[in-house]
Amino acid sequence: MLDIQKLNYYFGLFKNLELKDFTAIFKLAKIRKIKVSEIYINEGDFYNKIGYIKKGLIRGYFIKENGDEITTIIRWEDQFITSHDGVLFNKPSRLFYQALENTTLIEVDYDVAQTFMAKNPKLEEGRKHFMLKMLAESITRVESFLLLSPEERYLQFIKDKPDIINRIPDKYIATLLGITPVSLSRIKKRIFHKKIL
Repeated sequence: MLDIQKLNYYFGLFKNLELKDFTAIFKLAKIRKIKVSEIYINEGDFYNKIGYIKKGLIRGYFIKENGDEITTIIRWEDQFITSHDGVLFNKPSRLFYQALENTTLIEVDYDVAQTFMAKNPKLEEGRKHFMLKMLAESITRVESFLLLSPEERYLQFIKDKPDIINRIPDKYIATLLGITPVSLSRIKKRIFHKKIL
């Protein structure tokens, strides 16, 4: 069950929706549990469900030809997780999605939800707002690589995600920031020395 603070957040995200609108959406949902290290979505799978993370962490990553894993997405409690390829482009996933902790999701089939929302203008507005939010997150990530140094990206990551930084292995944080684990270690040492001086 969502608490009042979380409800207020989603009332803000999906503008003009009432509690009965959320109740109608959640009636379409199912609970799914994923064990730590389990793959939630495989590369090549067509997956058009949207999951709300009640508990846990999920990362999205791809594997380079040399076998290196590159983390591109990390989601945690009270966030949505989906295959952008399936929902936005109606294509198979280019990423693997893996649970970093035992994770509980509330899942909704996007096609079913879309049909349902199309019948209710307020819900349709919420869907559009959600899609724009996904796009904005992608643009912000691209801009961070263009405008910020690796150290600035790390500092921004700490600022934006202070509650989960210690729950994610450094090797995943490093590739998420576009650097090697060795470079991340150097950045952390540099920041630590600046703090104690």
